Amino acid sequence: MDDPTPNEHDSAASGAESVPPADLPPRRSFLRRHWLASTIVTLVALPVLGLGIWSVAALSWSYSDGTRAGFVQKISRKGWVCKTWEGTLYTDIAKGFRSDSFSFSVRSDSVAKAIASLSGKRVTVTYSQHVGVPTSCFGETEYFVTAVELSPE
Repeated sequence: MDDPTPNEHDSAASGAESVPPADLPPRRSFLRRHWLASTIVTLVALPVLGLGIWSVAALSWSYSDGTRAGFVQKISRKGWVCKTWEGTLYTDIAKGFRSDSFSFSVRSDSVAKAIASLSGKRVTVTYSQHVGVPTSCFGETEYFVTAVELSPE
């Protein structure tokens, strides 16, 4: 007895292909199907990515490097969300005369503690200047102190 019902192998063997009906609309593109997600990515993720690239570039490239000597007047950890070490160094021309104040930021806790231990003494700080850092989360100034040493008076 032969089975009168055709099975799936019969249609493949006969060469018939399944063709979608002509009355269905064409499938929309990925961006049209996911327009909300595409808009959110465009409006939020791309600017955040750009800000991140800008921050990395500004913090890795140094405009200038140098040293300054003077007396550390203050160093404190500041900020609401992003805590940074901020300090002031008073440079002097002659004994007893303050000529200029130098505000700086410190990214390393160990350097900040070394500066705090030498506060009030004559020190030499080594710094690098990073121009164009996009936010104050990395420091309030563009001068980042990387080392400190006690200097003779």
